[in-house]
Amino acid sequence: MGRIRVLVVDDHRIFAEALAAALAAEPDVEVGAAGSAAAAERALERAATEGRGYDVALIDADLGAGAAGARSGSGAEPGEEARRRQGPAAPPPRRSAAPTTVARPADQLRHDQLRPEQSRADQLRTASPPPDGITLLGRLRRAHPGLRAVVLATADDPHRAARALHAGATGWVAKESSLARLLAVVRGVLRDETHLPPALLTGVIRELTTARRDRTESERLVDTLTPREKQILRCMVAGLGRQAVAERLYLSPHTVRTHMQNVLGKLGVHSTLAAVAVARRAGVSPAESAVPPSIASAP
Repeated sequence: MGRIRVLVVDDHRIFAEALAAALAAEPDVEVGAAGSAAAAERALERAATEGRGYDVALIDADLGAGAAGARSGSGAEPGEEARRRQGPAAPPPRRSAAPTTVARPADQLRHDQLRPEQSRADQLRTASPPPDGITLLGRLRRAHPGLRAVVLATADDPHRAARALHAGATGWVAKESSLARLLAVVRGVLRDETHLPPALLTGVIRELTTARRDRTESERLVDTLTPREKQILRCMVAGLGRQAVAERLYLSPHTVRTHMQNVLGKLGVHSTLAAVAVARRAGVSPAESAVPPSIASAP
């Protein structure tokens, strides 16, 4: 095996730089780092264009949570944590006081700074909230099928580990693990092995079994929909309202309302949110940005 190219994706700068330095000390490992989802996507795209694609991505499960205070270690909400530090008698902060500077995730690692000229894809990515690490993992695996992905986690969580495996992860490593353990996982996933901590196995198998059962039932319900109703459901998954669906499918809002009611009835739910949950479990993808003419002209 030649040199292993590893991309560390973590917005906790101290941890990411220390891990990158430790990995780079290995004679057969090359390391890059990205401090945000957008930076990771750019790094992978650039490496693929240059013909030097990454082999393994090490992705923080809590990517993007640092700026919201999730890394405080207490599990408290940011506002609650701030109140605890101030004490009950502390006055509210003056509006003129300069806020504590928090580095934007995209700027935290020097390897992948945001470029002044943003591509259209970057603009679209920054228009919505950044994904968490596991959501990003699935997106990267779809865009780069040959990439192996390993999740770096602060705690063992069977539900999240099962979700990561479903998204395409082949490894789950606790951040408190030794470098030797991490390297063993990196080399193992390149041999098409799947690495999970033994303590997680039972819980992950249970989660995957439950998810498969729920998915099968959801797929059965979705299969009862007509082609037009499935298209309406995909628009609902994309977060489109009635008027937007009507404009996209060239239908009247009244017709769309009728279709949506039929979708809810056939799925056995009472709200759009519940319908979207069923659709997600069944693997229904959001509607594309453009509607094929054959669908748009369907009755």
